[in-house]
Amino acid sequence: MVIDTNVTVKILAFSGSSREGSLNKKLVAIAADGARNTGAEIITVDLANYRMPIYDGDLEEEKGLPQEAERLKSVIAKSDGFLVASPEYNGGYSPLLKNTIDWISRPSPGEPRLVSFAGKTAALMSVSPGFLGGIRGLAQVRQILTNIQVIVLPDQVALPNAHAAFNDNGSLSDEAQNDRIIALGANLARFTQRLR
Repeated sequence: MVIDTNVTVKILAFSGSSREGSLNKKLVAIAADGARNTGAEIITVDLANYRMPIYDGDLEEEKGLPQEAERLKSVIAKSDGFLVASPEYNGGYSPLLKNTIDWISRPSPGEPRLVSFAGKTAALMSVSPGFLGGIRGLAQVRQILTNIQVIVLPDQVALPNAHAAFNDNGSLSDEAQNDRIIALGANLARFTQRLR
């Protein structure tokens, strides 16, 4: 297959963590560099900057989508794919990520169902203090994204021992792991470009 190198794909990079010093934010930044190295345009968002109430169908019926959900949807609309780093909370993925997906998946009046997600691509990663590196949460993120018609790459990375994983400059202390995360971002960008 010939890839049209004139097509610039837009990749949205974000973490499911709201913490200022989040290690998952650092992780997704490394993957974003990998995607950027292939020529992809990277849009980085911090979900903490899009404050939304817990999803409530009655609230949606009464007031529609929150303003911050609409604001984030307008950013997502410009993207072709997603780099997602998800922390693991009690064996699952973060409530911030779940709530964001719940609101953004809701259609605005006159909008097609799942317009923000259907047909887009995603690559998943996590870093966690535990020995499993957040893999249990990633399985759930994969399931929900697939359910809303996102094409999720089979490759993913879950890094254990989070607090020893990073150098002071934000790179991973294990060079091979750092290369894996860069490759994950690059693979998403190339795959997304092929689809376009």
